[in-house]
Amino acid sequence: MTFHGAPVLSRPAIGPRPIRARSRRSGLVGALTATHFVSRAGGVARAFLVLYLTQERGLSPTTAGVVIAAVGIGDIGSQLLGGWLGDRIGRRSTMLIGFLGTAVALIALGSARTPAAICVAAAGVGLMAELFRPVGSAAVADLPARERVRAFGLLFWAANLGFTVSTVAAGVLARHGYGILFWVNAAASVLAALIVWRYVPETRPAETAATRRALLPVLLRDPVMLAMSAIHVAYFTMFLQVFSTLPLVMAADGHGPGTFGAVLALNGIVIVVVQPIAVRLLDGRDTASVLAVSMLLAGVGGGLGAVVHGGAGYAGAILVWTLGQIGVSVMFGAAFAGLAPADLRGRYMGVASSTWSLGAVLGPLLGTALLDHAGRTALWAASSATGLALFAAQRALAPALRRRTAALAGTGTIKPSSGR
Repeated sequence: MTFHGAPVLSRPAIGPRPIRARSRRSGLVGALTATHFVSRAGGVARAFLVLYLTQERGLSPTTAGVVIAAVGIGDIGSQLLGGWLGDRIGRRSTMLIGFLGTAVALIALGSARTPAAICVAAAGVGLMAELFRPVGSAAVADLPARERVRAFGLLFWAANLGFTVSTVAAGVLARHGYGILFWVNAAASVLAALIVWRYVPETRPAETAATRRALLPVLLRDPVMLAMSAIHVAYFTMFLQVFSTLPLVMAADGHGPGTFGAVLALNGIVIVVVQPIAVRLLDGRDTASVLAVSMLLAGVGGGLGAVVHGGAGYAGAILVWTLGQIGVSVMFGAAFAGLAPADLRGRYMGVASSTWSLGAVLGPLLGTALLDHAGRTALWAASSATGLALFAAQRALAPALRRRTAALAGTGTIKPSSGR
């Protein structure tokens, strides 16, 4: 394997070159892991954004909701823009733009006074803050296929560990005023940019710059990618609605915020402890089968959360739901990476990441509407039925997914360039 010169197919090398290549790939994964942890651990402003807007800026809950929606809209655009930029100007440059742009947007959001300025800055935060996600995924997709599951799993683990740190840190920092959250968050983004600048090499295949294929024509002729995207939009909608409906259901049972916080803490603890084990156990397993079972578990667990009443019941439901989340997360990146043509990897991973963003918008809307108009039993039935339907859909897609992944793997692995 070589990191410079013309792109070549994967083949045995002579001498110490494989050792150097493995070391460089290991360094890439380590650097990406560090950026994921730092960016998530330092992401303290978003966790308290609603409280900042309503308590310090005096906005109404409705206006605060509009600001949060602006962040979400920017987030959706961020996935697609990040993928496009990653293929056009490179993974490394896009990450630098994203992290440095996030720092600027956060400072602007913390300084904005009028509702219009706050909304614009919030959209800027959403647009910049997630640029690194599709290009980070594309950089991992540039690795040999056999290394992707472990690498994607490590990134997911680091991001969740960072999120756990940020929730604790945000609560401590907020005691000194909400303004400090924006500066700490911006500093973390600058630190992540420094890690990228110093340690992350460019991995975009050299032939990408010359190919210049448009995404949409290729995507519309790719039924496997379209089907996988549709399945994951439905999955993330089902999965993410739990964050909005579960606190309402628990409150109706007389449980306070402390109990809900403990349940969410259980989710984070299980991920941090179990996910590294899951990577080892699931590596080499059939991707479609793991995704199918995991989506079923997430649907059943999310449904159980709507009909249980005691603390132990909620803990059990969240445990099942989290096991499904881990299974999907371990295979998600590698599954889409296996579908992506080399010259469209950034944009394909951007489309993949946007399925999460769409689910983050649709899940709260559909989940709360169903709970409000049809009740808890209907929410349980809908979640469980969706999990079962996704299991069937993923199993039906399995043969095509295997053929497609094998066909792309058979074309060889394009070597990343060494330029920074």
